[in-house]
Amino acid sequence: MKKNLLLLALLGLAQLGHAQTAAPAAAPQPTPQYRPAYHFSPAAHWMNDPNGMVYYKGTYHLFFQYYPDAMVWGPMHWGHATSTDLVSWKEQPIALYPDKLGWIFSGSAVIDVNNTAGFGKDAMVAIFTHHSSEEEKKGQSKHEYQSLAYSLDEGKNWKKYEGNPVLPNPGIADFRDPKVSWYEAGKKWVMTLATKDRITFYSSPNLKSWTKESEFGEKLGAHGGVWECPDLFPLTLNGKTHWVLIVNLNPGGPNGGSGTQYFVGSFDGKTFTPSSTDTKWADYGPDNYAGVTFANTGPRRIFMGWMSNWNYANQVPTAPWRNATTVARELALQQVGSQLYLVSQPVKETTKLFSSATTLKDLAVNKELDLTAKLKSVGDKFQLKISAKQLASFSVVLSNAKGEEVVIGFDKPTNRYFIDRTKSGQTGFSDKFAGRHTAPRLATTPQADLTLLVDATSVEVFADQGLTVMSELFFPTEPISTLRVYSGTGFQIQELTYAPLAPKAQ
Repeated sequence: MKKNLLLLALLGLAQLGHAQTAAPAAAPQPTPQYRPAYHFSPAAHWMNDPNGMVYYKGTYHLFFQYYPDAMVWGPMHWGHATSTDLVSWKEQPIALYPDKLGWIFSGSAVIDVNNTAGFGKDAMVAIFTHHSSEEEKKGQSKHEYQSLAYSLDEGKNWKKYEGNPVLPNPGIADFRDPKVSWYEAGKKWVMTLATKDRITFYSSPNLKSWTKESEFGEKLGAHGGVWECPDLFPLTLNGKTHWVLIVNLNPGGPNGGSGTQYFVGSFDGKTFTPSSTDTKWADYGPDNYAGVTFANTGPRRIFMGWMSNWNYANQVPTAPWRNATTVARELALQQVGSQLYLVSQPVKETTKLFSSATTLKDLAVNKELDLTAKLKSVGDKFQLKISAKQLASFSVVLSNAKGEEVVIGFDKPTNRYFIDRTKSGQTGFSDKFAGRHTAPRLATTPQADLTLLVDATSVEVFADQGLTVMSELFFPTEPISTLRVYSGTGFQIQELTYAPLAPKAQ
């Protein structure tokens, strides 16, 4: 998909060069009503993949794919934002600009505690893909290669390594998105790299010289599109360490277009061995892609994705910016039967965003239960939690005065959660946007819980303590203002908690 977008971008730039006398296109009307309150989005212009996410001296650094000249994908830079709490983000100056080696595609960042690269103790080192449009025109499939940049002042200023690229391209057209981490057992750096239809692992003692270790996944997992944006990290369950390999791919996601799959297994510093070859998804919604985890966070494993889908990311009706991230999520493992699953929940810092919670207990849903009056007022930025001792078919309907609605629920006959945005407002910008999307219920317990995070134009659903997760965009023509629950078979809610966004978080 990135290659296709590159060709479109080059065509668009060429057309601009031949249309200097044409009247400029009218700028789209700003859409402040669509601006998320607690998901990061740039003040203006285009963003996609989160990059170089790293924690250092009390600050979380989020770098991201950014095009500062338009609201559509173009020559990539690394934008930069910082946060001390993972929920309030401050946009910083652009960190990395394109240069003679190419555009700045996705990658990662590490803190070089032992000065292995020689840039300085505790240097913040970015490892990223250079993408050369000039080399791509030659058709030799060597236009993507890995390079370094470093900062000695906590990410404020960056210097590119004079020896770039540090990992030349062996002849693979899609050779990108390096995720680097320190492998303590082998006292070396390990790079997890997306290489077209598989993952290739490299190792290095100093971030500068890299040795190929192994390949994984040519005939495993989902292969509806090119593999991108991988991540490899350990998680512990019941005292045993397992390794999780995240692989984003586009297209081929569980509900069309972009998606994030993962594998659980073992890693010995050279080879990743999966414990199961089943295809598993970190998020079943259509709008979570290119997600990876923060470096240097100690025992916490914190994940963040790009909240969009390449099916329509260039067309979503927002201005003067396009696209945002998901909320930060803490990852863990859970065993169900013989299978190990990745679970994700909003980081605990998210709770401070909300206030004035209203809790209702023992609610019987017979056909329809209108909660709007019981909650005094319903806004378009809130957290909703529902728990039940016995899960049954039900749906939560978020709607406005125009009858536009987003429906989130569970269908017991198929044992699937779902989100339906067919009638959610603006959907005509893409024929791939409207629809009903589903996710399997992986939990086997009779009791269930559901957490919804709603932020103007998005809903993130965490079911069964994060065992099933869905992320979904929607664009109503006026804000959500009503909340109802339906059940054709009857549904008993044990407890429901509604918490609006605190005024200070607006």
